Amino acid sequence: MEHGQETMTIVDENGEEHVCEVILTFDSKEYERSYVLYHVLDGEQVDDDEDVEIHAAAFIPTEEGQDGGSLLEIESDEEWDIIEEVLNTFLEEEDE
Repeated sequence: MEHGQETMTIVDENGEEHVCEVILTFDSKEYERSYVLYHVLDGEQVDDDEDVEIHAAAFIPTEEGQDGGSLLEIESDEEWDIIEEVLNTFLEEEDE
C-alpha cells in the first residue's frame, strides 16, 4: 500500500480477501509509523450520508516501486488517541 492509494485488498484471518476504501493515510513522527484508516467495501455502494465502520492499522510499505505491505495492529491507547484526533480533524474538514 502507498500513501495516496484509493483502495487496497486485505486478507482476513480466514484467508478471505476484502476490497477496502482507503479513507486517510498519515505518518506519526512520535511513533515513527505510518497509519491507514479504511473501510471494507466488498462490492457495496456507500451513500455519502451513510455511516461506515472505520478500521485503523499501522502499515509498513514494501520496498519502493512494489505493491503491497503489511498491516499491523495498533499497540497502545496513546496511538489510538492520535488516530482519533487525526480522524476527527479530517472529518471536520470534510464537513466544511
